[in-house]
Amino acid sequence: MPKESDRFEDGGDKADVSEETERKRARANTLSPHRGNTPQATPPRFVSVEELMETAKGVTNMALAHEIMVNQDLQVKPTEFPEGSLEHRVKEIMHKAFWDCLETQLKEDPPSYEHAIKLLGEIKETLLSFLLPGHGRLRSRIEEVLDLPLIQQQAENGALDITQLSQFVVEMMGSLCAPCRDQDIKKLKQITEIVPLLKAIFSVLYLMKVDMANFALNSIKPHLMQQSVEYERNKFQEFLEKHPNPLDYTEKWLEETVKSLRETDGCGAASSDPPSLLPLNVHNHAYFRLLRWDHASNPFPETVLMDQVRFLEMQQEAERLVLVSCVLLIVYTTTGEAISGLPGLMETLKNTVGVMLAEMHMPSFSMQEALATIGEKLCVELSHCLSQHGFSSFSAERETTLKGQISAIIQPDNTVRKLMDSRIQSYLLAALESSQHKTPPSLPGGLAPVSRELKELSVRFSRLVNYNKLVFSPFYQKILQNLLTPGESPSTEI
Repeated sequence: MPKESDRFEDGGDKADVSEETERKRARANTLSPHRGNTPQATPPRFVSVEELMETAKGVTNMALAHEIMVNQDLQVKPTEFPEGSLEHRVKEIMHKAFWDCLETQLKEDPPSYEHAIKLLGEIKETLLSFLLPGHGRLRSRIEEVLDLPLIQQQAENGALDITQLSQFVVEMMGSLCAPCRDQDIKKLKQITEIVPLLKAIFSVLYLMKVDMANFALNSIKPHLMQQSVEYERNKFQEFLEKHPNPLDYTEKWLEETVKSLRETDGCGAASSDPPSLLPLNVHNHAYFRLLRWDHASNPFPETVLMDQVRFLEMQQEAERLVLVSCVLLIVYTTTGEAISGLPGLMETLKNTVGVMLAEMHMPSFSMQEALATIGEKLCVELSHCLSQHGFSSFSAERETTLKGQISAIIQPDNTVRKLMDSRIQSYLLAALESSQHKTPPSLPGGLAPVSRELKELSVRFSRLVNYNKLVFSPFYQKILQNLLTPGESPSTEI
């Protein structure tokens, strides 16, 4: 039996990546910068259909390579149509018609093996596709037993034992499949009727193709890492050469960042080399602004468009952590030191609040109702916990105060909310700046209960940003050369 690492080579041609990946790829395929009414510096030129197809293919390949590199959870999944959908009904009807036809042929006297032999040919090709060049003995065995001309001759002479051939196929599948398919193989061995057995064999072979594709995907990542930066950069350069004004929104993004930093420093455009306008600082602040982006009305920069969904998810996670940390800080200041030594209480409260705010960015979500419910639940939880540990339970006055303060954080200018938002944003920016030196920043006060989630968010943010820098730094460099004055001319470090 070959090792698991020898069982897979490549494949998965009939499987699709997850819906989430498809949505991201669709965003990537809309990379054209002509969104809105941006004036063009050069007149548009005519583009042939062949050029459009070639560009679309290049962008798709670039998006797929990018997805493999930045999505640690990327997996090929079996195609499953929704129950009751047109696709599902058509698939069921076609499959039923095929297997009914096969069963009818095998019940004829004498049996007709025309379709069965074709199926055996497909099974043979699939089994051979699982083999590596070193699997000579297995290859010879498959070629010997599933010799189609010999099988055809046996069928014509009435000497074909298709049950025996199917059992051989199942045994070979058992030696080639991943361990997660062992139970499926065991179920195949329990099927005695030939048509249900062949049908089940094809179902398991399809899953084995998916396993093989995922193994190939994981195997290629270390090798792709060495080439992906250069590959993405070259593909993006090809895209730039075929489109006029392709970086309008990237230029606007960096220009607004430079303007904001100048205003923060109180410097005019003529000021020479302010520290905040060092290239690394400009880029860190530019990426940081993506966590405060208005996605509904502000087009996303072209160089980060493939990751817009990821930046949006991180932005929403940061906003959720702000509210969770606000509630926990209010609870701590309202109840005093009575709860500080109670093991697991803050973790329990954090989970309760997190569940209540999990869908806070859904259109149907009511923040006012959610915060009111959180106040009610936390009062009950705290009263119960305090009485269990010998403390006096919550008074009606303290409950009213706690509920009121929690409900008040719905306002963006609420003092507690502004404080925690500022601390979380400062931590994320500091984490991005410190990622160059591999030294994590210290955690601001009041964020200890959400430290694990905040650190995980900062790691995801920094990894995505650093990869984007590697790919697109030459393009950013050219833009900054035009934005900064000669005295602020960027160095090569970005």
